[in-house]
Amino acid sequence: MTFEVTRAIRADHPSLPGHFPDTTLVPGVVILDEILAALGEWRQGCQLTGIRTVKFLVPLKPEQPFTICFSTEDDGTEEVNFSCRVGDRIIVEGRLELFWETK
Repeated sequence: MTFEVTRAIRADHPSLPGHFPDTTLVPGVVILDEILAALGEWRQGCQLTGIRTVKFLVPLKPEQPFTICFSTEDDGTEEVNFSCRVGDRIIVEGRLELFWETK
């Protein structure tokens, strides 16, 4: 099972001023927030219990579109792989642990 959605962090996001002042970059926690919002769109009824792994490989700039991708072996799994891409380049990857409210 897979799911993809494209997002961009607006240049006026409140976390951006002062975050790497010479070169404004999107903080990792803001990217994770978008990942969790997308997870809620894909898998209603699940709750994040942990982030098993996360690697930030390439910085993300404000207004830069990126695609969040989820994949899992089956519909009721308790772990989900994720990645974020800009074009064909992976910028973030990891694995989430989930709890299902209704199984």
